[in-house]
Amino acid sequence: METRILGLHHMTAIAGMAKKNLDFYTKVLGLRLLKKTVNFDDPGTYHFYYGDETGSAGTILTFFPWEGIRQGRKGTGMATEIGYAVPEGSFDFWLKRFEQYNVIYNKPSEKFGEKYLTFLDPDGLKLELVIPKTDDLRKPWETSEVKADVALRGFHNITLTLKDVKPTAEIMTEIFGYKLLEQSGNRYRYATDAVESANLIDLVELPNEDRGNGAGGTVHHVAFRVKDEDTLMKFHDKIASRGLNITNKIDRNYFYSLYFREPGGVLFEIATDNPGFMVDEKLEELGTNLMLPPQYEPRRSEIENVLPKLN
Repeated sequence: METRILGLHHMTAIAGMAKKNLDFYTKVLGLRLLKKTVNFDDPGTYHFYYGDETGSAGTILTFFPWEGIRQGRKGTGMATEIGYAVPEGSFDFWLKRFEQYNVIYNKPSEKFGEKYLTFLDPDGLKLELVIPKTDDLRKPWETSEVKADVALRGFHNITLTLKDVKPTAEIMTEIFGYKLLEQSGNRYRYATDAVESANLIDLVELPNEDRGNGAGGTVHHVAFRVKDEDTLMKFHDKIASRGLNITNKIDRNYFYSLYFREPGGVLFEIATDNPGFMVDEKLEELGTNLMLPPQYEPRRSEIENVLPKLN
């Protein structure tokens, strides 16, 4: 099992105002700010990580908040919906909370026999709360307002919108080890049995839809989980052997990564469990300090002066 893809690792999206993004995900949704660092390619921009208490794979949503960025457009060749698992009976709480904080949402609906509630974050990123068919037993992070009986457990599924699902489905099944679980119209649900949660990928086929435009309110990339670096490099060779361009191993401080663009146009990452978020902060301090990668530490004062104020 350990040489397999172990479901979702994290997802990274693009936001506008850093303060607005931080308040929404920590206060309104009740996620933990796990890490406050910078975009390694643009150190004048934050990189926020949100998730459960420890930053477990399958709970981590990260953002590049670029102040003043234009609004993106959802379309083909991108991830378009992020589904979070929540407990049975929690929708009443969330509907009242969305009203309280003026969150845009749709009335609850159902797909694949599961109830879900769609809503938008402040930048228009499409999110869903899903009540899984089987209880999600992951321990959530809870706050003074969002208690464990209603809190987000972590990812349930991700939706990729594509002009043609077949090439992407081949990557999911032949390389990642997923299997087709269900189909409803133009939506195909793939699952891996390597893990019990964060293990579902929906492929939606829209051949006449325009290609998406990545900017504010869109998903930048989807990261899949592997146990360690040895497994990571086995997938590197598998993917390269299919003629796809894949990066060398990249050190992201909290995990090691490979990136490639799958045939449908979605940017995929494969990320390791190691070393984790406690490599530079204690568990109780996660998210409280601005953590810079070594190459930027000599520029700390300059970077702190450029970054948007959060208080």
